[in-house]
Amino acid sequence: MLWVPITLAAAFLQNLRSALQKKLTADLSTGGAAFSRFAFAAPVAILYALTITALAGTPLTMPGGPFWVYAAIGGLAQILGTVFLLKSFSYGSFALGTAFSKTESLQAAVFGLLVLGEAVGALGGAGLVIGFFGVLVLISNSGAVSGWSAPKSALLGVLSGAGFAVAAVCYRAAALSLDAGSAFERAGITLAAVTMLQTLAMAFWLQWREPGEVARVFRAWQLTGPTALAGVAASGCWFTAVTLQQVAYVRALGQVELVFSTLSSALFFKERVSAREIVGIALIGVSIVLVLLAAARA
Repeated sequence: MLWVPITLAAAFLQNLRSALQKKLTADLSTGGAAFSRFAFAAPVAILYALTITALAGTPLTMPGGPFWVYAAIGGLAQILGTVFLLKSFSYGSFALGTAFSKTESLQAAVFGLLVLGEAVGALGGAGLVIGFFGVLVLISNSGAVSGWSAPKSALLGVLSGAGFAVAAVCYRAAALSLDAGSAFERAGITLAAVTMLQTLAMAFWLQWREPGEVARVFRAWQLTGPTALAGVAASGCWFTAVTLQQVAYVRALGQVELVFSTLSSALFFKERVSAREIVGIALIGVSIVLVLLAAARA
């Protein structure tokens, strides 16, 4: 059950990264804010991979073709998920935007079955469904999703969740495709490869579509640096967790991030937390308990 504390750490760090990243959108474009999480993170991720493999005495070898295919697809999906998440903040509160993306856990169960053949049992499925209804309760709370903003927010949230779900499943597939090494080593190598690919892809895109934005990201290093460090720490935990356990279980437990995001809304962004949001979080809590029980029996 080592994946449990690692997932909890990942959820906390991801919420911290999202909170820092939301502030970046005031000074950078959506693409620039998304790029900030990769630009400074790549060297850290590569150093982490080199360090952990050196300590373990595992020789570094070039991964095979399937590894790079999964890493590339996952990296692109994560970039799209990040962009959609940042866009969703434009139509609702911080907690609401994060809540929309939490459909990810339900989608991860589908993608995990299709890509890796990993099915969740009846108990785990029940937990995922209850968690999904908890997300719906959170979504229905805010007046910010009324009118035409509702379908826009919902679509962006679902797309964000799909991007993160595909990414997580591909990262697990990439890590499991490696021939040797512990879960930590496989996760570290996968993280370094993916972050490097994402940095190169985002830099090329921004230079083409938004000339000068890459320079603005680096000039704002005092803000983008902490965002990237929080992001790479969160990613390191996520990669390790999904290497150890099925993605659907990991992402379901990761919904505890909603507790952190709601607290951030109330304390950091001064946004009101309602009784309905509390009910939604309670449903997610029940979901997490069921998922943990299912994972223990698997």
